[in-house]
Amino acid sequence: MGAELQYDVLVIGAGFGGLYAVHRFAERGLNVLGLEQADDVGGVWYWNRYPGARCDCESYYYSYSFDAALQQDWSWSLRYSEQPEILRYLGHVADRFDLRRRYRFSSRVTAAHFDAALGGWRVRTADGFEATTRVLVTAMGCLSQVNWPDIPGLRDFQGRLLHTAQWPHEPVDLSGRRVGVIGTGASAVQAIPRIADQAAHLTVFQRTANWVLPAWNHATDPGFEAWVKVNYDDIRARCLASGGAVPFDTPDRSALAVSDEERQAVYQRFWDQGGMRFFTAFTDLFTDESANATAQAFVREHILRTVRDPDTARRLIPNDHPIGVKRPPLDDDYYETFNRPNVALADVRSAPILRISGRTLRTAEAEYELDDLVVATGFDAITGALLAMDARGRDGVRLADRWSEGPKTYLGLGVAGFPNLFTVTGPLSPSVLANMPTAVEQHVDWIADCLVHMRERGIATVEATESAEAAWSAESDAVVAHTLYPKANSWYFGANIPGKPRSFGVYVGGFATYRKRCLEVAARGYEGFRLDAVPNR
Repeated sequence: MGAELQYDVLVIGAGFGGLYAVHRFAERGLNVLGLEQADDVGGVWYWNRYPGARCDCESYYYSYSFDAALQQDWSWSLRYSEQPEILRYLGHVADRFDLRRRYRFSSRVTAAHFDAALGGWRVRTADGFEATTRVLVTAMGCLSQVNWPDIPGLRDFQGRLLHTAQWPHEPVDLSGRRVGVIGTGASAVQAIPRIADQAAHLTVFQRTANWVLPAWNHATDPGFEAWVKVNYDDIRARCLASGGAVPFDTPDRSALAVSDEERQAVYQRFWDQGGMRFFTAFTDLFTDESANATAQAFVREHILRTVRDPDTARRLIPNDHPIGVKRPPLDDDYYETFNRPNVALADVRSAPILRISGRTLRTAEAEYELDDLVVATGFDAITGALLAMDARGRDGVRLADRWSEGPKTYLGLGVAGFPNLFTVTGPLSPSVLANMPTAVEQHVDWIADCLVHMRERGIATVEATESAEAAWSAESDAVVAHTLYPKANSWYFGANIPGKPRSFGVYVGGFATYRKRCLEVAARGYEGFRLDAVPNR
């Protein structure tokens, strides 16, 4: 694919997506190099080591499907795997398929410029490495660009300052200490009960209450594991055929089509199962406000029953968004944690954080003396990592300028004006609303087939057309407009990042629908992409 270029493909990232991409492309006979800013594999699971870090998809399907022997050989210890075990799994995959030798670690990509004369990309890293590649594949993850809040004095905090997404690798002892946690998103919800177990006192600074569902995590039942390994083919097929790339049963009736008693019983059954299956109770929880309100009422009653202090319970109940339209956290002890005598909840929506001085955090109502401050404010999601590097396409156009009003892509795979750039689980693909290992395998397989197609036909460049990109972006916008997602200021819209354009970054038409579209595009000769035998200038 071009003797003048050093590599056929350069892959950025070494998480689920990056590792599989490097493996798959090498398997197809392509000269591939992986670049990773960390010093080892793992992606999001390398960095997020905070207490309680855990996946919110069940272990048996939050895993690779591409190798049958790997599926049979690996055993998960928990229903929902915790960070150390997922990291061990990815390390095992890297060892098993000898992937580390194809990587350059501790090498953060700072710039990637398309060179029309070469018909490829010039890539630079922070450690001085430079390379040229025909194709650039980004697999940096949707949740990898860390978001630090703009709080005066935060970086000068005189105690120990921690971020959930950049947690130290060495153990952090919080015993006997006064700890503050800023944030109540998914990471905070997992960390807060674990921190409360250690700290002398914990103050949770909450701006927006979250709807939290139980995981009911437990050790893997040997009988269930045996059943899974016998039925993996069917489980994977169900993932591919589902809206969320998960093996859940599809609902067939509205929440409003049953009696109050039956609806309550259905919600209780799914609550007792735990996890995201709760949202498969009825067909219209994401499309009808009245239907969604019934699910809110069920969880609201649980909060009121669980949290003993009525005022604290009231503040823990969301009142500004439907259930499910922000990332729903899972935890088994979150609400119970606020019954502990060493835990307090501070409402920083009504009394915002003003500044931090020394070890004192000041809000509009009170001062809090802290030994440790944990920042759990998440990520500049979906586009953050892509825009953090200086990516430039044809004629030197910056990706940041191209997306100045929000991301526009074709299928979440390609960007007009950026030839030979592919984004694994990129903006306007199902990405974070799908089971990620299934989603990345689908994307990588599609890209690998496209690269082989290019090689076999002597094609130098492939690029999404302006018209295909505009049509797909409009379709994605239209689909989400018919849901309840716009009712929330969520990170799906970039609402957690000041100044970021408000644009929904995920395709919500369903994973199975999306996968079918991708297959149709490929079958029609990569319809919507411009393929040129000479470099696309």
